[in-house]
Amino acid sequence: MALVLLVYLGGVLTILSPCILPVLPFVFARAEKRFLSNGLPMLAGMAVSFAAIATLAAVGGAWAVRLNQYGRDIALVLLSLFALTLLSTRIADYLARPFVALGNRLAGPGTGPGHGGVLQSAGLGVATGLLWAPCAGPILGLILTGAAISGPSANTTLLLFAYAAGAASSLAVALLAGGRVFAALKRSLGAGEWIRRALGAAVLLGVVAIVCGWDSTVLTRLSLNGTNSIEQNLIDKLKPPANAAGGPMAMSNSNMAMSNSNMAMSDTGHNMMMSSTHSSGSLPVEGDAPSFDGATLWINSPPLTEQALRGKVVVVDFWTYSCINCLRALPFVKSWYAKYKDHGLVVVGVHAPEFAFEKDPDNVRRAVKQLGITYPVALDNEYAIWQSFNNQFWPAHYFIDANGHIRAHHFGEGEYDQSEQIIRTLLTEAGQQNLPPAGTAAPASGVQAAPDEAHDQSPETYVGYRRAQNFASSGGLVPDALHTYEAPKSLTLNQWALAGSWKVDAEKGVLAAPGGKIEFRFLARDLHLVLGPGQGGKPVRFKVTIDGAAPGASHGFDTDQNGAGTVQTQRLYQLIRQSGDIQEHVFTIEFLDAGVEAYSFTFG
Repeated sequence: MALVLLVYLGGVLTILSPCILPVLPFVFARAEKRFLSNGLPMLAGMAVSFAAIATLAAVGGAWAVRLNQYGRDIALVLLSLFALTLLSTRIADYLARPFVALGNRLAGPGTGPGHGGVLQSAGLGVATGLLWAPCAGPILGLILTGAAISGPSANTTLLLFAYAAGAASSLAVALLAGGRVFAALKRSLGAGEWIRRALGAAVLLGVVAIVCGWDSTVLTRLSLNGTNSIEQNLIDKLKPPANAAGGPMAMSNSNMAMSNSNMAMSDTGHNMMMSSTHSSGSLPVEGDAPSFDGATLWINSPPLTEQALRGKVVVVDFWTYSCINCLRALPFVKSWYAKYKDHGLVVVGVHAPEFAFEKDPDNVRRAVKQLGITYPVALDNEYAIWQSFNNQFWPAHYFIDANGHIRAHHFGEGEYDQSEQIIRTLLTEAGQQNLPPAGTAAPASGVQAAPDEAHDQSPETYVGYRRAQNFASSGGLVPDALHTYEAPKSLTLNQWALAGSWKVDAEKGVLAAPGGKIEFRFLARDLHLVLGPGQGGKPVRFKVTIDGAAPGASHGFDTDQNGAGTVQTQRLYQLIRQSGDIQEHVFTIEFLDAGVEAYSFTFG
């Protein structure tokens, strides 16, 4: 129940987000009519249609993307007709004869008692819901994260509807207040016709904003800092209690956007920094630690059982080897193991893959060796351990005492000193003495170096159509089909584009011919891209530029000063590390060979 309430409150906060602006004109256009027979049915239709289309996105697949696209196109046409009928009754009469009677009835432009009924208002709400671009932060991310990892369910739809109902509630308050304001203006100024025309113009501007993609790019970026911080405070105050397995329900700090070409799914915890650790001396029991029986393979160790771990302090690190946040946390996890392994500490790295190639045991073995990981690693290819902990994040750390109880947890990067202090507290409770000094710095370089959070204004961005956002090539992404893309002449911040012959599936883009490019306008110190070689592991050469020039001193770990590099294995590649002042730039990567697989951008 607490989770439903939390999701509902997250929906209420949507009205504070700038990206709700394109929807408001459609709502206020009904402000003059009776709320129960016009405003309420419209808001209900909006909530239902949003929950329905978001549920389809949780299922995932090209058919859901296409269905959402068709629905948005139809809705844009109907709402444009609605705006024209508000602007002029003469236009309304003309349009209503004979082709667009449906649009005229949906708008209910007349003044008679038969106009603006419940069905028309509900239909308008359905159309508005198809266009709604929620500025979703940690709360809505939880819902789609759970669906992506555990599979969609009736509970997913319930939570989506709770979110939509929260947004509809705040819009209802605004609608009731707006209706009184409009009525007062009409009485005092006799300005009813001008108000009607102004509303029509506002609706048209809302349609233009959605067609141009401002709802999922410019306005979404404006909203992130404000509402996400409020939502995160709600999460911290209303965290659902731990379940029988001891794992807390976690929330994902990601964005969900419905753009003109796609619906993006939320990621499961990249760039999320949320702490639920406790101060030493007050570590409550959060539940019994689940077993590792669901592991599909073990590296560096035989399978570990509950009996084998009893009497040991255990740190469980959920990670995946192409996750930049996991890689930046890894030096600290390795340092804990090196320092305390002879004092009763066991670290278990649970490798829960995000991409299909991360399920390949050979890929994971290679990454474990290259990263210098010597503690046990359990491959969780079926997410059995992930689900038994009710985990939702990469990285996530669970701290288990010698009696097999979860005593604390931490999600994301940061607060390493506090985490080490928890380890020391649990070791002391287990009878360990003469522990090494705390606080030894963990050496980190390359992709594992700490991020520059002060300048990072670019979000994780996926190439696969299931979760792609801010795609700028003309015509949008073409799912599961070979297509020749062209990059636009200019990009706004955090827009990206393809050029050349690509086939884009739900997870990645695959280049069909040499010379293909990816462009991204970003603002961050570091730029990373998850890449894989061609079929059979054939290496792919590439060249990177910044604003059309070689990167020079700003080259990344995997490129030289001329921007040259080679994709040889499936992993995360650091392509840019800006030197000097951090500024906004256009990044371009050109592949000199065909076959490369591109998955996602991350920044730092």
